[in-house]
Formats: sequence, structure tokens, C-alpha cells
Amino acid sequence: MARRAHKSSRSDKRRAVAGGVHEALPALSSLSELPAYTELSASDRQRSAFEREADRAVAAGEARREELDLGCVARLDRGFPAVITPRGVYRTEFAASLTKGDDNSRAAVGDWVCARRPAGHDMGILCKILPRESDIARWKGGSRGERQTLAANVDVVLVTQALGSGPISTDRVVRSAVIARDCGADIAVVLTKADRAGTSMLQTDVALIQGVLGRGVRIVATSAGATGRRAMADLMDAAGRCGSGWGEDDVRHLVPAGTVAIVLGESGAGKSTLLNALLGREALETGAVRTSDDMGRHTTVARRMVSLPGAGVIVDEPGLRSLPLVGHERGLAKVFPEISEAARTCRFRDCTHTHEPGCGVRSAFAAGEFSKERLDAYVSLAAEMRASAKTLDPDVVL
Repeated sequence: MARRAHKSSRSDKRRAVAGGVHEALPALSSLSELPAYTELSASDRQRSAFEREADRAVAAGEARREELDLGCVARLDRGFPAVITPRGVYRTEFAASLTKGDDNSRAAVGDWVCARRPAGHDMGILCKILPRESDIARWKGGSRGERQTLAANVDVVLVTQALGSGPISTDRVVRSAVIARDCGADIAVVLTKADRAGTSMLQTDVALIQGVLGRGVRIVATSAGATGRRAMADLMDAAGRCGSGWGEDDVRHLVPAGTVAIVLGESGAGKSTLLNALLGREALETGAVRTSDDMGRHTTVARRMVSLPGAGVIVDEPGLRSLPLVGHERGLAKVFPEISEAARTCRFRDCTHTHEPGCGVRSAFAAGEFSKERLDAYVSLAAEMRASAKTLDPDVVL
């Protein structure tokens, strides 16, 4: 009896702690930027998986059918995901089967889930995470030991890159493209703070990105700081001449209704400022940028979905300091398909494409099959993958 009472006391304590945290979370009624359920769409595979889980839970006596919802995780706050369902938005806590670490036990924004909310309860239980159609993830640390999902079921990755008075480094853009393509999503580039670059440097930066990712990559330039009609008109004209879109309307076209995007970029890249402009109001907090290194502090602290008026849904992601390319060999092959194909003809399987005899990649380059910019980016990232990965995908030749 004493042992049972002690166990009950611990359960009460956990509920009290959870209740205290829950009370400190932002009220869902105040989150006006969240999408409606009708703006999101689960795949046929996810709907079938939900029906199977619902049937299993009902047959096992774990829930009544009317308590179960097919929902989408729209926001993560301190371990209490906010789930959008046909019955509205409610917070959930994780079922014991998830906290004990099943195969797919970590929820991400964008995940479709089976959630349970009994009648009369304001909080539900996240029972099962349904299969993902895409998984935007990076490897944390220098090995394949820990994979961090940034967002699930995303259609396109918007890479934000702040411009300045000097040419940008394309390294971050290319890394994001490799991760996006490896994880099953498309990519577009949004260049922010174009007013700091000016018309000439804007064109230079667009050309640098096109040189590495090809002229087919979608690029949109924006500027929240441009003052005066003439300055804005000059920037818009420069963007048009180099094949880039311009302004918030063109960003919306990258995320049409019915699609989900994620915004990736370093702190200080202007993600929250961009989203505020897309929303048409100051809904998201913005922060200052350090002048010493042009970096910003994390103003986005919770991963969350944001509904864009007249467009689709964007996942707002805290700034990422690094994007290590461990385990993304297939993404590299998809971003640089002609170089990857040429690598298959190298005499040596461990060819670095720098000095070895019989290198198919350097032969293809000499024949004009791809640019030096693409070759340099590929060789650099492939070398990084060789150094960091313990084992390579056996079907991909770097």
C-alpha cells in the first residue's frame, strides 16, 4: 500500500510539473498565424496509416474512435506539441510508447500524427507519428550518431541568405541544397537585405549562385530596408536583368497554396523580418545583428508553422550555425548529377578528382560538361563527406 501511494505521489508530481509548464506556454488562441486544418493535406499513405492505428487502438480498448484525430504538428513548445486537427488545435503530451523510444519517437513540425483527446479534456495525447513523405534533417556532430529532423513533410526548402557589400559565399546555399534534395524536397533561394548589396553586387551574387546550382535554380531577392522609390526600382530592375524574382509576392509564388516550405538560414539572415513582411504584420519577433561578424541572435525559439495569406504554409526554423554534410551522399549526387555520373568512370573508386590518373570527373570538365564553380563545390563537399563519414552509401560514388 505504501509503495502504491508513493508511486501515485510521483505521478501527481509529474502531472503538476507538466501542468506548470503547460500554463507557461503561449495560449493557442493567441497564435493567429497558425494554418487552418484545410490548408494542410496528409498523403494517402499517411491517411491509411492513421486508419490502421485508429482501428488498432479501438480494438485494444485504448481509445474510442471519436477521441482519435488525424492531426498535423504545427508547433513545438517545451515538449508539448500543438496539433491541428479537424476538431481544432490542442496541445498534446507524448504517449508512453513514444517516450520509451520507438522507431520514430521524436515529433517534428509538419509531422502527421494520430492524436487522442477524450471528451472534456483540453489537452490530448500524441499516440503515433505517421510515416513521413520527406524528412528535412541534419546530422549533429561529426558522425552519423544523431540525426535531427528540422521539419517533416516539407515540399520546398527556402534558403535565406543575407547580402552585403561584398560577394556572398555560396557554401551555405549549396549545403542546404544537398540536404533538401537528399531529404526529398525542392530548393529555392531567398536573398535578403538586397539594399546593402546595391544593384551591381546583387547581380554578382545571383550569378554566383546560378554558377554553382545552375540557371534553373529559383532565386528571389528582397529588401526590407530599401528607401525611396528610385532605389527600390533600381534593385527590382537589377534582379530582373539577372533572372531573379523580386519582393514578397514572388516569395509567395515559391510556396503556392497547398504546399509546405521551411525557411533555413543563419541567425541574422532576416528570416523573421521576411516572414513579417509576408504576413503583412509584425507577428514574429526580430532581433539586431552584431556588426562584428554580421551574425544575429536566435529570435525564433520555437519551430512553428506560419500560414501565408494567399499562399501556402512556412515552417519557421531557428537559425542554424552549421550544416554538417554527413550521410547526404545521395543529395550531393542529385544536386550535381552530371559530376556524379562522371565519377563512375574514374579509374580509382577513391578518386578525389584532384590529381589521380584516369579521373573521369576532370576529363568531363575538360570537355566542358560542367563549370569550374560546380566542380569546385562538388570536390570540396565530397572531400568533407569522405573525412566525416565512417561508411559511404555503397551505391554512390564520390
